[in-house]
Amino acid sequence: MDMSYQPSGKGIITGKGVGDFDFLTGEWRIANRRLKDGTTDQWEEFPGEATVFSVMSGQVSIEELRIPVGSHRGMGLRVWRPKEKKWTDHWTGTWNGVVNEPQLGEFIDGEGIFIGQETADGKSTQYRGVWDKITANGCRWHQSASTDGGKSWTWNWWMEWMRVE
Repeated sequence: MDMSYQPSGKGIITGKGVGDFDFLTGEWRIANRRLKDGTTDQWEEFPGEATVFSVMSGQVSIEELRIPVGSHRGMGLRVWRPKEKKWTDHWTGTWNGVVNEPQLGEFIDGEGIFIGQETADGKSTQYRGVWDKITANGCRWHQSASTDGGKSWTWNWWMEWMRVE
């Protein structure tokens, strides 16, 4: 799994808003590589699959994620906010049933870049999710976390998406 990432740095907004997530519509197989909880260098790899729907004429994207290991299921809900010209990316899973605070973002230089923040036990953590390597038959999502206000980031999850024909 290619875990390299180098943003282009140009900063040109390439998303048009409604329909930006249409590339994700369909059936997918996913290769996951996730940092084990409480570790900094121990990774777990496992398969997954997803079904993604575009609804409301491309203003909403709904993802059902299925991970056979442990029988986990999750749901991503991405909603275009026309007044702010930003996407929200919400997440919930069977392990807690809570809809997380959204990551907020847009497509810049052809990549979807989303930032969110969570506070647990009085500690604030920023999360950055990135959609990149987008083609007709595949894409990649990866997430990193920062506990220093975005000065440094630690990668914690990589997902290689392959379209099911």
